[in-house]
Amino acid sequence: MSLIHPTAIIEPGARLGENVSVGAYSLIGPHVEIGDNSWIGPHGVITGHTRIGRDNRIYQFCSIGEVPQDKKYNDEPTRLEIGDRNTIREFCTFNCGTAQDVGVTRVGDDNWIMAYVHIAHDCQVGNQTIFANNATLGGHVHIGDWAILGGFVGVHQFCRIGAHSFCGVGSVLTQDLPPFVTCSGNPCATHGVNSEGLKRRGYSPEAITAIKRAYKTLYRSQLSLAEARERLEAAAAETPELSPLVEFLAVPGRGIVR
Repeated sequence: MSLIHPTAIIEPGARLGENVSVGAYSLIGPHVEIGDNSWIGPHGVITGHTRIGRDNRIYQFCSIGEVPQDKKYNDEPTRLEIGDRNTIREFCTFNCGTAQDVGVTRVGDDNWIMAYVHIAHDCQVGNQTIFANNATLGGHVHIGDWAILGGFVGVHQFCRIGAHSFCGVGSVLTQDLPPFVTCSGNPCATHGVNSEGLKRRGYSPEAITAIKRAYKTLYRSQLSLAEARERLEAAAAETPELSPLVEFLAVPGRGIVR
């Protein structure tokens, strides 16, 4: 049975699963779907064509599914999709997608998203990420699994942040950050491999050593990017754990932090 506070407004058409809790003065729009066992705190607004999975906790004063902050938006029925078991803390803002991209903003599963985080239109966020307070994504940003963004990190639109990467507090990224790499600063600079995170996630010492060698190939060898990619492709044939890095570099983007 759902637990709806008497002051909350659930508009006709909204679909709530089993054991959904909605706090005082919250508003759930007519095109919203919320999965089983999710908890919505007080004074939250969930609107737009928004689908939220099960076992999520969305704290007070969040705005989820509002229209994009994009002047080209013309009231198209774009969407926001949020997976399962996410924690979304106070004052976060997640926007729907735009017709200029795939039309949907996505947030995966098991993400830990702290207060005042902004996820703009058409962003694609993976699983098991951590966004510290005030991290901000511009439109069309892609974030890989297990990435960590420190407090006040700003990511330029269309950037990609690779899996298992780590962005230090206050970093400003205007280019793509490859998987496994740590960075900080404005302008952003790289500082090696997120080896501690990789240990926690079960990477073997041999795999971590290979990733460190790959980092040196990419950042310390003075090779061109094309030459470094060729060497990494050869190394990935022997060490499959390098495949995410090779695949990331194969996709043209805004250029990598280098």
